[in-house]
Amino acid sequence: MAAIKQFDALTYDDVLLVPQYSDIESRKEIDISSQLGKLDTLTLPIFASPMDTVCEDEMALAMMFHGGMGIVHRYMDIQSQIKVLDKVFKTSIQNQYLDKHSELKTRDHVMLVGVAVGATGDYLERAQECVKAGATLVCIDVAHGHHIHVKRAIESLKRNLPGDIQLMAGNVATKQAFDDLADWGAEIIRCNIGGGSICTTRVETGHGVPGLETVIDCSRSHHAQAGNVKIVADGGIKNAGDVVKAMAAGADFVMLGSLLAGHDEAPGRLFQTTDGSRKEYRGMASVEAQLAAGRKPSSLEGVASSVPSKGPVHDTLKYLENNIRSGFSYTGARNIQELREKAVFVRQTNAGQVESSAHILKR
Repeated sequence: MAAIKQFDALTYDDVLLVPQYSDIESRKEIDISSQLGKLDTLTLPIFASPMDTVCEDEMALAMMFHGGMGIVHRYMDIQSQIKVLDKVFKTSIQNQYLDKHSELKTRDHVMLVGVAVGATGDYLERAQECVKAGATLVCIDVAHGHHIHVKRAIESLKRNLPGDIQLMAGNVATKQAFDDLADWGAEIIRCNIGGGSICTTRVETGHGVPGLETVIDCSRSHHAQAGNVKIVADGGIKNAGDVVKAMAAGADFVMLGSLLAGHDEAPGRLFQTTDGSRKEYRGMASVEAQLAAGRKPSSLEGVASSVPSKGPVHDTLKYLENNIRSGFSYTGARNIQELREKAVFVRQTNAGQVESSAHILKR
């Protein structure tokens, strides 16, 4: 008989952080940065998801200048992926972006861009060529990361890539999976299966663990507690409050898809409706995404949809940065480590979830 776990598995809406005494006089005192590797830090601890309607050159460039990182999707041939990287690193394009957002000129900018590869086929050649073109992180991008193909891919990439290249892998849903990927050599692990807004894995396969529970479970790993392997909360992040909850639970970074889709920098197709401008947003396991990548649709674990056109991503990234800082201040935390040490979660009922929202909109 199948084993049944005797506990409630939590998602972001199930909990709130308890406000605490704070002696933080200005949110400028708060450092929300997170160490990426031995040398690199993301001052905005956010990755743009490697999806064909989220991250190509323009999104990667914007993420880089705001202190985060874009992961360029793999649903194109190798030469096309290299061309995307070339655009990110062309100085004239960088200057154009900084001219649009002059306040970013005062920041120190490190040229950090990631690329996604698969776990079979051309993944090694793709990774090597993209690293030559300037990629600083390689992401093994598959739906089920606790898999023999991922083990072999991690081991091969660790053998064949320069030692300073960060290796991200996933997705996983359990501490056991996290431990195994870490033992295989992954340095950053995407945690959450089936929690994305356009993902149907949990419905179509019956498998998954709610997103916050996954982060809590993976944070118990000795690899995570030692700081040797980083946790990326990937999927189910709807707002800045969810980012703060994820980090309080043990995440070092979050990965965003739907929050970034729809912006000018996202590569999704723009179209007009009677309700205004919208942009394409689709799961990479949807029929549409598989056909666009030249594949025969097989396992269908995503849907295709659209989101309202949102304008420049600059405004959303500034909102996230400011509200994440605000979230830290409610716990009296000046950095991620303090947030984890001080954070106290409380469960909320369904009525509490309604009360927590702007519930006048539901009357």
